[in-house]
This record gives sequence, structure tokens and C-alpha cells, in this order.
Amino acid sequence: MSAPADPIEAVSQRLESFTARQAASADAWGDEAAGFVQSAADAVAGGKRLRARFCITGWRAVAEHRDGRPLPVADDAIGAAAALEIFHAAALVHDDIIDNSDTRRGHPAAHRAFESGHRNAHWAGDAAGFGRSAAILLGDLLVAWSDDLLEEGLRGSAHAPEARDIYAMMRREVTVGQFLDLAEEAAYLTAPDSAQAERALRVASLKSARYSIQHPLLLGGALAGASAAQSDALSGFGHPLGLAFQLRDDVLGVFGDSSVTGKPSGDDLREGKRTLLIAYAREALSPGARRVLDELIGDPTLNDAQISSLQQTIVDSGALARVEDHITRYADEGDRALRGAPLGTSAVGVLRDLAREATVRTA
Repeated sequence: MSAPADPIEAVSQRLESFTARQAASADAWGDEAAGFVQSAADAVAGGKRLRARFCITGWRAVAEHRDGRPLPVADDAIGAAAALEIFHAAALVHDDIIDNSDTRRGHPAAHRAFESGHRNAHWAGDAAGFGRSAAILLGDLLVAWSDDLLEEGLRGSAHAPEARDIYAMMRREVTVGQFLDLAEEAAYLTAPDSAQAERALRVASLKSARYSIQHPLLLGGALAGASAAQSDALSGFGHPLGLAFQLRDDVLGVFGDSSVTGKPSGDDLREGKRTLLIAYAREALSPGARRVLDELIGDPTLNDAQISSLQQTIVDSGALARVEDHITRYADEGDRALRGAPLGTSAVGVLRDLAREATVRTA
């Protein structure tokens, strides 16, 4: 079968082929193993393929500038883009456990699905504990799969060492970022109020900005043989855009429409996320109002009226307007990095389209 002209369709086909092979190999291990592996395959299905698209466009930006024309995307870049999507699925599974999230994309989060399966099968022991443990292992399996698919794609690649270095750095940084995100939900009690905005941005950088946009761009560029100047341009675009992307995610986590986001409105407030929105709101509030905010943020039992009240507090404090201003400024900073950069013209146009999609969105 010939490769599809659309590289994102090629990524999806690569994922389907890979997960089908994994599922077939698990059949001999019994129903429980087969079901577990199928859950991993299901976790990879769907989604916006954002990281794959940035990876492929990074490749195109470098290859097009070198050859003076658009080229079919190389197989190693398709494999790397597919590996990024599996790693993203792993991160979401672990993130939902950490956040005690019930849903993901309108469906039960992995740990909740395993919990329900345990309960419906009338197995022994604690269903919730089983669900969490199974989901941790599911995320681990997906991380292993992402490495497998990356290495499969890099066979024979002239730029495999550079690609491995970028991928490894991404894995390290996002793991540290996840921990800092978790720590921030407790550390705000002792961290100076004046430092909390900076700390929130540090989390946004490590947990999301680099891993969602900057590193996929650099990975694709490396596989096309990017020069130092080209890598600098991709970084100069990718990191501020990644911050804008995460800040938009933070806004949606508080104000998003649940029918669009697939998660309950205000879920970040129930989970206690100490985002830039919350840091800016706290800065503007009186000590008494700040104490009330701190008492409510992180309460999983918040009702709709309390969520609405918190949302209004954030708006009235000016925090939402400040974050929206950051989103605009970061997007503009990223766009400036593309001006005059040694990158392919049509690929730069695609990067600008992706930037708008990443920052002006409802889900």
C-alpha cells in the first residue's frame, strides 16, 4: 500500500499499524493482557495531532529551505511524529491520575475506566486503587511504545543521534514540569506571593511549552538536517508560542465550555491548579479575599455556584485580562522569530496557521 499524501494521515496509519501489532502480540497472554494493551491502543486514537503537526512542519521548514520546494515528508519524521503522539497519550494518562480527573475528551479517564472494569467484573480488592495502579502501568507502557516507535522510525536515519538527544531532553523536562505542577499546589503556602506568577510560568514552560511545540519543531528540524540558525528560529518561535498555548489551556481549564472541552467547567479550580490566572488573581485581592480564594481552590466538591463565583473573582481581579495579554504578546514574539528566518516560505505559512489554531481555540 502506498503512503498517503497527507503526512498526518501517514502518522495515523503508522500508529494504527503499530498498535495493531502490539494488540496481536498480546492475544497469547490472556484476556486481561489483551484488554490492557487494547486500552493503550485506544488511548492513542483520536486527538488533534498537534505535536505531530509541529514536528512535520519543522521538518518541512528546513527541507523546503534547503531544496527550494516542498518535498514528501521523510519516513523518519513520520515515525518521530507518531512517537510524539504516543508519548502525549502517556502524559495524559499520568496527568489524569495526578489531577484525579474523571474524564478525558468526554470519556472516562483511564484510571476511572479501569476502576469501573474492576467493579463490574466483581474482582477482589479496592476498585479505585486498582484503577490508579493499572493506569500508571498503562502510561508506562505508552512511554515504552513511544521509544519503540521512535527507534523504529530512526533506523537508517542520518540524523538519529540529534533526534534522540532532543527526544530525551523533552522526556526529562516534561517529567520535571509535571512534578513542579504537582508541587506548586502545595508550595504556594510558603512561596512569596510576589514569586508565584514566575513559578507558574516556569511550570508552563517545562510541562507544556517545550514539550508541546518547541521540541516537536526541533525534532522535525533535526531530522531534516537543521543548521544552528534554523534551530534557533524554530526555538524562538516554538517556546513563546508554547507558553501562549499553555496559557490558553489554563483559561479553558477555568472558563471552558464542558461540551467542547470534554471536561467539567472549572475543573482546574477543583483540582487546585496554581496557574498564572490564580497567581495574578491572588496579587490583586485583599488578604481576606485571598484567604477565601485559597480555601476554595483545590476543593473537589465545589458546586456550580462556587465555580461561578470564583470565575467572577478572577475576571474582576483583572487576572483574565492580564493572561489574555500575555497570550497575545507571546504569540507575537513567536511570529517575530519567523520573520527573515532561513526557513521554507510555505512551511512558515503553515506555522503561522498552527500558531493561530493553538492560541485561538475553545478546546
